Amino acid sequence: MSAAVPTDDPLVRERAHLTSSRAALRAMREEVEALDIKDVTANWVNSIVLERQIEDRVKALADLAHTPLFFGRLDYLPPTQHGQRFYIGRRHVHDAHGDPMVVDWRAPVSQPYYQASKKDPRDVGLRRRFGYTGGELTAYEDERLSDPTEEERTSRLLQTEIERPRVGPMRDIVATIQPEQDEIVRAGLSGTVCVQGGPGTGKTAVGLHRVAFLLYAHRERLARTGTLVIGPNRSFLQYIEQVLPALGELEVKQATVDDLVAHVEVRGADEAATAVVKGDARMAEVLRRAVWSHVTAPAEPLMVVRGSRRWRVPAHELEEIVRELRERDIRYGAAREALPQRIAHAVLVRMEQAGEAPDDRVQNAVARTAAVKAVVKECWPAVDPAKLVLRLLGDADFLAEHAEGVLDADEQKLLLWAKPARSVKSAKWSAADAVLVDEAADLIERTHSLGHVVLDEAQDLSPMQYRAVGRRCTTGSATVLGDLAQGTTPWATGSWEAALTHLGKPEARVEELTAGFRVPSEVIAYASRLLPHMAPGLAPVESVRENPGDFEVRTVAPETADAAVVAACADALRHEGSIGLIAADARIAPLAAALEAAGLACLSPGEETTAESRLTLVPASLAKGLEYDHVVLDEPAAVVDGEPDERTGLRRLYVALTRAVSGLTVVHAAPLPEQLAVSA
Repeated sequence: MSAAVPTDDPLVRERAHLTSSRAALRAMREEVEALDIKDVTANWVNSIVLERQIEDRVKALADLAHTPLFFGRLDYLPPTQHGQRFYIGRRHVHDAHGDPMVVDWRAPVSQPYYQASKKDPRDVGLRRRFGYTGGELTAYEDERLSDPTEEERTSRLLQTEIERPRVGPMRDIVATIQPEQDEIVRAGLSGTVCVQGGPGTGKTAVGLHRVAFLLYAHRERLARTGTLVIGPNRSFLQYIEQVLPALGELEVKQATVDDLVAHVEVRGADEAATAVVKGDARMAEVLRRAVWSHVTAPAEPLMVVRGSRRWRVPAHELEEIVRELRERDIRYGAAREALPQRIAHAVLVRMEQAGEAPDDRVQNAVARTAAVKAVVKECWPAVDPAKLVLRLLGDADFLAEHAEGVLDADEQKLLLWAKPARSVKSAKWSAADAVLVDEAADLIERTHSLGHVVLDEAQDLSPMQYRAVGRRCTTGSATVLGDLAQGTTPWATGSWEAALTHLGKPEARVEELTAGFRVPSEVIAYASRLLPHMAPGLAPVESVRENPGDFEVRTVAPETADAAVVAACADALRHEGSIGLIAADARIAPLAAALEAAGLACLSPGEETTAESRLTLVPASLAKGLEYDHVVLDEPAAVVDGEPDERTGLRRLYVALTRAVSGLTVVHAAPLPEQLAVSA
């Protein structure tokens, strides 16, 4: 006969509250599902919109079985908040009377859960953290913030949650947000924030949680203006795509910079030196000159015939109209649309002086006459952005004319195609070319601006790419995330001040995260040996992990290298969590064959949402931003040698070394890079 569980057991009571909260969430969802909209919509369009909103609301109220409904509790001291108790979770849940059973983590009343301390208890008497296993509440831990006799200590449950093995895509950190991270997450919508953070400091998670917070605090405004998360590649976006839905946010769009500037089909690639010039901010001036070079002064007077009367506008007056429009600092296309109305207005002035009384309809009719259209076509022709860039890259004289004093002769030679393309469709556009087309397109027609943009792995963008992103948030704000030490492109930014200026947000504040929550201390110490050689002056990440992690360097014979990597992967698979085999891009094919021969199934980056395997084979060029419980790193020297120069190679290696959450095994037959051979 089993002993009865005492009813005063706190864990029993908390489990009962969890059960009640799940039932309340289910009732909220069923209430939405039961809504009858047949008689509340005026037409079928409104009905479709409302049905979509209801579907989204039902999805947002989903109860994810393995995701804790709440992860903390705050007991406020009276009279603050009337001495109430609040359970803190991923979404708001209320009972049948409308009383909160779980409070959204983004609500003001929840903030002390992240910010309160012994020194500043924020009127909180007790903070309780909960531990879960597979969605079941299994433990709790109390901090009595108002008790001066109780020592402040590191939360064991917090450490356990941070170090918990993970499989699949990135998860949220809502239960483990630290005070310095929370301050960034809750920063106001009006300002742009740049977060410099080394590996494992949680900068990506901070950016995503900031989006969730802003949508909570400014939902109506952002529903109108839109939000966007920009990542370095499609694999990265697939890896992070479940974070916001888990927090109840389903409408945030995700894209790469290449997606934003997809005006032309990218089928080619540039040499590094060429890409650097194309990405230089000076190209904006070259394009500006090229666009506006199409405007010329009218050579002949204008004659408009209406009925039996003829109205003449002399060339010097037309020239003045054109000059005034050029000086208004508006887009080329907007000025071109205004030009026929300005010319027509000059005609109407003459009509009025002759005693007629023309109205707006007459002005519009004059603006549409063949004579006015001919003047506009002659002095302000339409410009196609892709054709303009095509001409710049294919016509040496045209480029020289508009690059004079901006680019030197050698830089101009780098820009010119060896074989000029005949048309936009036949051209082998590169990714950098597409950014130039986007810049030209914005000179002609203003790019739509969003309310907030999150830009991750920002250190790898060129100045022209920053400008492309900045155009998407000219009237909004941005969260810029990156690590200068992880810049692996030839055009990687050297300072956030320069990057933010190109972005159009020079007033943005820069925050630095230096506490490492993801990477074990031994791993980050090993990787930090590279910092003095690739990013002098940048402070290394200080791991706050109590568990030093598993770290091993295996030296093997060249003839057994592939077999040794496979063996290291097999060893890692004996443990819980995800495994990432990271290797130089040139090594991916032979390693894939070796894994297949050994019967070890593997995934490609971005496929971690499937249940086929816990092992992912990751090219070093795609490793940035990803994380795995255990990483097997193949041939560090090959990773370095796969880049155009040593500094970029060391940065790529630094990225690869710091993808591990629990353990790292380095396997090498070739000598290690000398920077790793001895401690810095």
